[in-house]
Amino acid sequence: MPRFAANLTMMYTEHAFTDRFAAAAQDGFKAVEFLFPYAYPAKILRQLLADNGLVQALFNAPPGDWNGGERGLASLPGREDEFKRSIDIALEYARVLGSKKLHVMAGLTQPHQGKAQGQARQRAVYLENLSYAAHLAAAQGVTILIEPINTRDIPGFYLNRQDVAQAICAKVAADNLQVQFDLYHCQIVEGDLAVKLRRDMVRLHGGIGHIQIAGVPERHEPDVGEINYSYLFELIDSLGYQGWIGCEYRPRAGTTAGLGWLKPWLK
Repeated sequence: MPRFAANLTMMYTEHAFTDRFAAAAQDGFKAVEFLFPYAYPAKILRQLLADNGLVQALFNAPPGDWNGGERGLASLPGREDEFKRSIDIALEYARVLGSKKLHVMAGLTQPHQGKAQGQARQRAVYLENLSYAAHLAAAQGVTILIEPINTRDIPGFYLNRQDVAQAICAKVAADNLQVQFDLYHCQIVEGDLAVKLRRDMVRLHGGIGHIQIAGVPERHEPDVGEINYSYLFELIDSLGYQGWIGCEYRPRAGTTAGLGWLKPWLK
């Protein structure tokens, strides 16, 4: 059966952040994920997880100046030292929270990308930074994840396609570098979700390390929109996926009121 993690950045926003852990546990979730934990001491978050019997499924490494519009550091030339510091911070949080998955955001395509030399430089920085992060994370059993994101939600995001992400993993060739397959993003950019799940679930280098869901096109509950999630959940099961499925969507109304889609799977 699929195992679902509540995304506490998008869900339960009717509660203060530190109260969302209890709300998710009360609704039957056994794991949570969120974008960034860094506004809170790791020990406080660890206690909230323990108090509510929750697993930390995933969070993101520091993304640069988020409020200023940055969306990751991994591919940005000239920011390598800052990227390395961000990985140090993230891995310390992962150690305290017990998280074994860390999403490293690629960042935005740089203005020089119209020139072949600039394109090559950004790709080289991305590969070097991912190799560094994967090597460092391996020492504590953490998997680094990269995620293709649609450019409607994040205009100019550097990584958009599943095949490109898998090719990057193959190039880096680290056992603990995988792709975070968000079905919402993939449907918007590419579609053909079932074929891509079958193609990419298990690879020598790469594969699918984490899955996220949301309805398309509004990014609400997965029982509304153009994706047949019941079919895909059964397919994911049949492919032997053992990880968490992150519910990274914006509830149409109250979070708990919109969880009718989840109840059959909790049984």
